[in-house]
Amino acid sequence: MLVSVALLTAPACTGSSAGPPSAGQASLAAFGSCDAALEGLREALRSGAPAPQPADREGAVVAQGAAPAGAVPDVRAEASAPAHSTTNNHEQGVEEPDIVQTDGRRIVTVADGRLRVLDAATRTQTSTLDLPGGGRPSRLLLDGDRALVAGQDGRLTLVDLAGAPRTIGTLSVPGTMVDARLVNGRARVVLHTLPRFPRDVPMPQPAAAAGAMTLDDWLPRYELEAGGRSESGRLVDCDRVLHPRRYTATGMLTVLSIDLAGELGTGEPVTIAADGRVVYGTAETLYVAHDATGRTEIHAFDITGAGPARHVASGVVEGTLLNQYAMSEHDGHLRVATTTGADNTVTVLARRGDRLTEAGRLGGLGKGERIYAVRYFGPVGYVVTFRQTDPLYTLDLADPAAPRAVGELKITGYSAYLHRAGEGRLIGVGQEADLQGRALGMQVSLFDVADPARPRRVAQHRLTGGLAQVESDTHAFLYWEPERLLVLPTDTDALVLRVGDGNLTERTRIAHATPVLRALVIGADLWTVSASGALVHDLATLTERSRIPFP
Repeated sequence: MLVSVALLTAPACTGSSAGPPSAGQASLAAFGSCDAALEGLREALRSGAPAPQPADREGAVVAQGAAPAGAVPDVRAEASAPAHSTTNNHEQGVEEPDIVQTDGRRIVTVADGRLRVLDAATRTQTSTLDLPGGGRPSRLLLDGDRALVAGQDGRLTLVDLAGAPRTIGTLSVPGTMVDARLVNGRARVVLHTLPRFPRDVPMPQPAAAAGAMTLDDWLPRYELEAGGRSESGRLVDCDRVLHPRRYTATGMLTVLSIDLAGELGTGEPVTIAADGRVVYGTAETLYVAHDATGRTEIHAFDITGAGPARHVASGVVEGTLLNQYAMSEHDGHLRVATTTGADNTVTVLARRGDRLTEAGRLGGLGKGERIYAVRYFGPVGYVVTFRQTDPLYTLDLADPAAPRAVGELKITGYSAYLHRAGEGRLIGVGQEADLQGRALGMQVSLFDVADPARPRRVAQHRLTGGLAQVESDTHAFLYWEPERLLVLPTDTDALVLRVGDGNLTERTRIAHATPVLRALVIGADLWTVSASGALVHDLATLTERSRIPFP
């Protein structure tokens, strides 16, 4: 069953009571006053909410999402730059933060905690920049001569890359960066902050501390250094924090909006008394989801304007999400795949006013198993479930009111990541397994899905042992369609395969002193990047052309 909730951005609310939302109940409102905010947050904590945990996200920096939905991987050819691959983004035109970015002329990386700029034409390192935060894991977004470096600890650094790289400003919000998206030069950064409990409060049920806590213990704070000045304080005023009318979340979810071409400020924050774990975005809408006691809460934000993100709708679906690929928007509908107990479900949501409500639902996928991979391409979907064997389901989602499963392929092992490889072909990367479900080693599968009713595997490449990083980090994947070249960073090196119509052929293995983290194509070069340096190989022959060590 799906429970839908409405949203209001009402100017005032006198408080909050705890408990799960019910169908049709208004879900979001402003507190309206600091007294109301404090009492509402204390009541949520007293209601029995467990001690919050830092928001996890898909892919910590060395282990992190994939090609445009409904299209082959993005191939860029910008002015004065050769054709080149991009970050393995989920949606076309929506950039995701990663440890390596390129515009075809230069490669910018924070793979070793320091920002480095490499020149693609000369295959040399041209500059470095020490980042604030002591080299903590970071990811970056790139737009023109600007880079936004985002640390997992909530530190954002805006860098000017014109000439020698220099820091324009740093914004620190103590907490966790859940994820970010970049559309038309404007970044939307999702942060999760936790309340600051007194050190002597017993965990994991800190409700006893509620009466002693103040708003400063809950509300996110910031420190900004930019333009030769420093400032700090509350990131958002208490009367501007939105909240569900009935809730138990004790964390704060904040969406910042940052124009990479401008100066760095506090990011026009929009804050909700909620938690967030998974971010999915299109060019128009940013979705933030969180698993909460067997269900998933989803908040939608309009990001089409030049101003701050605008909260527009929310909903709740039963079950838990695997990652951002479990969500996809098509023709105004959001498809969401979840695992619920012994069942798996795809729910189609429609926005009706300020609600995300159920338009259609398909259940019964892989009963007794759980979802390992999901991918949508326009009106078609694919779901992999696994316990002992791997059913690959093909879904017809053309009618939002009547989603249906049209095909099923049962094989041993599982695919943890799915990627389109031309018309009627699908790549699956995961693990082979025996009939009891015990993993035997890394496997790459090529599926023929031209007939949705009869999906079949036409090729398989296996390794004894081993793990593809894309299982936990979907940016660690490159499929270069012009050469039909597949590059998979593993736990030891990078596996390079050629994808034929009905075969997978190993071309080479590329090893660094440390694990390969990313692969990219620029012109006639194949680049691989690790924390220890970069290697450049000829794309056609795969012979080594250059080594660039990172001191």
